[in-house]
Amino acid sequence: MFILLSAAIAPGLALFSYFYLRNQMATEPRKTLFRTFIFGLLITFPIMFIQYVLQEEELITNPFFLNVVFSSTMEEFFKWFIIFAFIYRHVEFDDPYDGILYGAAASLGFATMENLLYLLTFGIDTAFMRALLPVSSHALFGVVMGYYFGKSKFTKNNRSMEYLVLSIGAPFLLHFAYNSILMFEDYWVYLIAPFMLFLWWFALRKVKLAHEHLIKHLIEQNKI
Repeated sequence: MFILLSAAIAPGLALFSYFYLRNQMATEPRKTLFRTFIFGLLITFPIMFIQYVLQEEELITNPFFLNVVFSSTMEEFFKWFIIFAFIYRHVEFDDPYDGILYGAAASLGFATMENLLYLLTFGIDTAFMRALLPVSSHALFGVVMGYYFGKSKFTKNNRSMEYLVLSIGAPFLLHFAYNSILMFEDYWVYLIAPFMLFLWWFALRKVKLAHEHLIKHLIEQNKI
């Protein structure tokens, strides 16, 4: 059991540590980040319950709509709502890079619980592939979401609302593409590799831009 728990938790912890350590300009309060992670963990249960009811009651019978459209919308909305409702106006969300961290924390909370439940059901043999695909993809969706939250909060022009819309629209489109690829039962392996490379490039580009935005913000605040 200890090995299984470690295999379920380690990928999320490693990914979050990577994004946390990339921020060398400011240290975000660990308590708030941990709370965001717990919120992400807890939303797994209402999401799974709703999906279970829909399947059992056969309210949605189209596999594509259920597994791609609905799943992508539900998961990204719940993660987005956590940040918007509890973090976006929080006093500790005080620089542009914070969005990256809070987005990653919420997404990895969800991904870690989902991963744990999956490994408990299907065994540790799936742990490596789960770490490479679902866990890392959720982390990267969260990074993109958090980047646009940061842009929305710290942009002084009238584009703030546009960035807020992108904070849910961009991760949804990426999640939609990811789930769509998995529907190609015979070819998904050939499609997922280039998509994941693109996703890593896209998310790390956002990390770099957020860091540049942070430096500019600190200069404006006369903190460096």
